[in-house]
Formats: sequence, C-alpha cells, structure tokens
Amino acid sequence: MAALFRGSRILILRWNKHVDFSHVSVRSLASKTPVGFIGLGNMGSPMAKNLIKNGYPVIATDAFPESCKELLDLGAQVVDSPAQVAERADRIITMLPSSPNVIEVYTGPNGILKKVKKGTLLVDSSTIDPAVAKEMAVAAEKMGAVYMDAPVSGGVGAASLAKLTFMVGGVEQEYHAAQELLTCMGANAVYCGQVGTGQAAKICNNMLLAIGMIGTAETMNLGIRLGLDPKLLSKVLNMSSGRCWSSDTYNPVPGVMDGVPSANNYQGGFGTTLMAKDLGLAQNTASDTKTAVPLGSLAHQIYRVMCSRGYANKDFSSVFQFLREEEGQ
Repeated sequence: MAALFRGSRILILRWNKHVDFSHVSVRSLASKTPVGFIGLGNMGSPMAKNLIKNGYPVIATDAFPESCKELLDLGAQVVDSPAQVAERADRIITMLPSSPNVIEVYTGPNGILKKVKKGTLLVDSSTIDPAVAKEMAVAAEKMGAVYMDAPVSGGVGAASLAKLTFMVGGVEQEYHAAQELLTCMGANAVYCGQVGTGQAAKICNNMLLAIGMIGTAETMNLGIRLGLDPKLLSKVLNMSSGRCWSSDTYNPVPGVMDGVPSANNYQGGFGTTLMAKDLGLAQNTASDTKTAVPLGSLAHQIYRVMCSRGYANKDFSSVFQFLREEEGQ
C-alpha cells in the first residue's frame, strides 16, 4: 500500500503540473482508488482523461502503445497488458472496437480474467454482440468478478465534454456502484436490465442513427439539387417535423455547421467502419429474433459499400459525399 500511495502522490504532482485540477482537493485525489482503463482510441482516450480530471488515478493500456502517451503525460500509469491492469485495479473500464477485441482482452492469454481479483467491477463500454456480453459476464462470474455492459452514445465530442449517455446492463445493485465512474464520463446513465440489454439498446439506437443520417443526407442533397441553400434548408428542417439529430446537431453537409466532421473533410467522429459493424450486429440480432428491419438492412448495405469505396476511415456522415459521388457515375 505504501508503494501504491507513493505512486498516487506522484500522479497528483504530475496532474497539477500538466492540467488544471484546482477544483479537486489533494485529499479527494488521495482517497480515490485506481481505475483501470483498456482501449485508448477516439472514445476511450477522452473518457479516461475525464476520470483523471475527476481525481481518479488511472492505470491504462492499449494495443497501440503510442495511444497511451497523452494519458502518461497527465499522470496515468501505463502497463503492458490487460492482465497487468487487473493486478492493479479492482474497477476496470474497457472501450474496444469489436466483439473479437473484447473476447481477447477479457479471456486471452494476457487478458483481464487471467489476473482479475475477486470482487472486481468490470464495465465494458464497447459496442458488441449482446451474446458476447453475456459470455463475458459468465466468464467473469467464474473468477469472482462482476461484468456489466455499458455502451455509449454521443460520439467523440460528447466523450470529450463528459456528456455521453451510458446504456447499462447487469446486476442492478452493481449498477449503482458503476454510476460513480460513469457520471464522471457522461451526462446520463440508464439502467436497461440484465447483462446484454445495454448492448441491445445501443444497437437499436445506432440502427436508427444510420437510417436517420442517410435520410438527412438524401434530403439535403435533393434540396440542394432543387436550388435551396443548404443552410436555409437545414434551418427549415430543424423548425419542422423532419428535424432529427443528424440535421440539427451533426449535419452531414459541409459548410452548414461548425465543429462537426463534415466541416473537417469528415475526419474524426464515428467511423464508417464502426457504423457498418454496428449495423451488422443489428442484422444478426434481427435474424435471431425474426424481426423485419428493411431500412436497417438497406443502411447496412450502404455503409458496407462505402467501406469498399474509400470511406472506411471517414465519419459516417460522409454518406452525403458518397451519395453525391454516386450520382456522377
């Protein structure tokens, strides 16, 4: 414990050196136990930074060591593997790209469950197949740990501003323990039910998001072709019944809004590859439950084609650009 406390003191000194934490007392920093964080991509990195900002010592790792540099500069302890995180923290958050990544990080040779301590709370904010979430919960329970799925909505901007929405599945009593951390990274945390229900809510949300973004892109493109100024059309839509998040918060047309990917050549934000992946999850669950999702299926096809046409690493709102280019063929 003495060594850990000395480490905490070092972290505090580094935080005060690099970041303005004047609103957090040294006493509160010292009293908070470390939180493990695995997966420091576009979403995970700002989420982990917000934990540090709220006074939590963070023990982090990522498959790409260079992703850890910013957190290291803010005072986080960086280790080489998920297993090493599990040795040092009894609350761990994971934010990973896909189901295979989650399986590897939790159950692989250097995975969390190789070294996890009994009673550890595992919160997975990745978007994955609900069935995989249930498998991870069973595996964690065998090791005496508790697994919860807590995927997020809001994108990189909301992650940076700690305004994410968490959709949480797991044992309800543990949900209240998880809230302490989730409220440092988001504005909303909604308990959805048992393990897997958080993923179910997220998959449904992202299917609607994709459909809405394609609809907004088509509508804006048609209006422009009819001679309407895109900013004027956006204004009309957003005071009318066609208003949606894709039109009023994340407009896909360059020049209509500032601070969104369409204003930055569709860089940053939520990648087309990830949207195609989430739509694939929706398709799988729709097939399993014999649910008709014709628009979801079409959206999945569109985003898969985009991935093969050079849009894989662009934000999913680049569907507007994709539709414009398709017209020229």
